[in-house]
Amino acid sequence: MLLLFYLTACCTLLSLSSWAAEQPAPQVVVSIKPLHSLISGVMQGVGEPQLLVKGGSSPHSYVLRPSEARALARADLIIWVGHQLESFLEKPLATLGREARQIELSKELQPYLLPMRKGGGWERQTHQHKKAEHTEETEGHHEDHAAHPAMNEQGEKNPHLWLDPLLAIRIVDLATAAISEIDPAHRTQYADNSTQLKMRLTKLHAELQTKLAPVRDTPYIVFHDAYQYFETAFGLNAVGSLTIDPERKPGARRILKIRQKIKQLNARCVFSEPQFEPRLVATVIEGSNAKTGILDPLGADLPNEPNSYFTLLNRLAENLIEGLRQSP
Repeated sequence: MLLLFYLTACCTLLSLSSWAAEQPAPQVVVSIKPLHSLISGVMQGVGEPQLLVKGGSSPHSYVLRPSEARALARADLIIWVGHQLESFLEKPLATLGREARQIELSKELQPYLLPMRKGGGWERQTHQHKKAEHTEETEGHHEDHAAHPAMNEQGEKNPHLWLDPLLAIRIVDLATAAISEIDPAHRTQYADNSTQLKMRLTKLHAELQTKLAPVRDTPYIVFHDAYQYFETAFGLNAVGSLTIDPERKPGARRILKIRQKIKQLNARCVFSEPQFEPRLVATVIEGSNAKTGILDPLGADLPNEPNSYFTLLNRLAENLIEGLRQSP
């Protein structure tokens, strides 16, 4: 009798497993490559999300293709940051109405968002961090922030939230819950993938803390305010940006102000971005001892796969260290 019960249970489990394997993967569309990498990790072994902004394109100026608009219309789930980053998605998503299930991360993670800073010089900001426990990776994360004297007058929030590994853990949680609800047949697979991914993100955060410690106090200038979450996560000392809007060139007054800031603080490096014109950086550092470097917040040349997020953040750290290291 027990043997019969055992055999029946085994057959049932095999049938359920076979049924789950036959279920089609949900159609998930993701706006930018770092998010695509994280969601690919959640869906690994089941399916792959579709990426919109590919290669060296910038989400700030992206134009949606007709084939991508059709993909949005067919999607079971759309994951994007929000209107400040991907304004090209606002109208298409509005036309989909309630049928479009979406995760707008800037709304879901609103309590953890940092203010957009003005272009020009910034005062150094101190942020209190709570160490992430492995069982509650992000409990209390970013609860306390110092005042932001260089905050944008409109009170706009910085959308580049994926550059903090602990916020990436929250993104993984949001995506896992939504995808599992759409596709309950693969819920266990998504949960297992999520657990492994969050362990890797926690480890990445700890490793980068150690790696970046030697350059934590070294001043530098960035192209635009795309790295504030990375700076906050690892206590870095960015002292200004060339521009507020990466699509607009700064005026002569701002360039002069940045030059003064470089000399005043002995800024070690001015970083450009692969998506934008680098000649501006050469103009700004003229007559100073500052070096030039490149930081890429999107991973323009990285493949579309689960490891790319980890490559992106490690490369950001390595490029920062290279730019901020004392010349021999």
